[in-house]
Amino acid sequence: MSDPVNVRRRRLLGTTLASISLAELGLSSIASAQTPNGAAPNTRTGSGVAFGPIQQIDAGVLNVGYAEAGPKNGPPVLLLHGWPYDIYSYVEVAPMLAAAGYRVIVPYLRGYGSTRFLSADTPRNGQQAVTAVDIVALMDALKIDQAVLGGYDWGARTADTIAALWPERVKGLVSVSGYLIGSQEANKKPLPPQAELQWWYQYYFATERGAQGYAANRDAFNKLIWQLASPKWNFDDATYARSAAAFQNPDHVAVVIHNYRWRLGLAQGESKFDGIEQRLAAGPTIAVPTITLEGDANGAPHPQPAAYAKKFTGKYVHRDIGGGIGHNLPQEAPKAFAEAILQVTHL
Repeated sequence: MSDPVNVRRRRLLGTTLASISLAELGLSSIASAQTPNGAAPNTRTGSGVAFGPIQQIDAGVLNVGYAEAGPKNGPPVLLLHGWPYDIYSYVEVAPMLAAAGYRVIVPYLRGYGSTRFLSADTPRNGQQAVTAVDIVALMDALKIDQAVLGGYDWGARTADTIAALWPERVKGLVSVSGYLIGSQEANKKPLPPQAELQWWYQYYFATERGAQGYAANRDAFNKLIWQLASPKWNFDDATYARSAAAFQNPDHVAVVIHNYRWRLGLAQGESKFDGIEQRLAAGPTIAVPTITLEGDANGAPHPQPAAYAKKFTGKYVHRDIGGGIGHNLPQEAPKAFAEAILQVTHL
């Protein structure tokens, strides 16, 4: 069977699952609130929804802040946010999963919210390997052997990395924009001008002016990114301000700047992660059950689904989410994202 047919078959399977899962799981009330195409209305902001008290735990080189919902003995789900966002991307997803009996963990990544480095001497490193190592350490600290992982942006890259290198820790994967593992070598290759334009902030951050500008204007800067990455998402000021508080972390600027400079080969990573980065540079496949998602109005740089379909060698479906859904898909279409988490281990 040709690859295009395989992609269409997987998308059809994903649509079929979406039509039956909520009723089967006793969450038909969620289905009644959906738009006809399966996406949540993107005018909802969720600014009136809140997590419970943020918890803290030492894990690896960090003291990690995280929100938790659902029964302690439920099957675990870890939901990972991206830049420039925070745990509130999942503020509506988490209670849906908790209602279905899942234990939901939503951590602040390094450089966000209440997560802190345990030592002043630890490099404020943002290379792709470190967030994966951080999350594995968090799972160890919480005594979670295996979990469903979901993410977008930095969170999707982190979840992809864990699924590729430590598949025994991943029961299922939900990844927005699919396969985001990369390498410094691959990033050396120039893109067409229109694609390069989308990465303007990466080049801005490569300069000292950019680092100082981000430090001085991080709130306005990140709000602009929200608007560009999700041009049809009508979030309100309260929704943005709630997440913007996470950017006041004292290590936020250093971690973000290092991340984007490392991608371009302008900053060194830590040598202890060289082995992991070498494995990631080879583009390892992912064999765990996976659902990939893409919004129809994603204004951020992202690969096309056909470009990464072969990277998922296990049970796999891709689902396009319509209705003007942008880059922050879990917050813009929480029901569609929650459905994928609920379905991924039943492919």
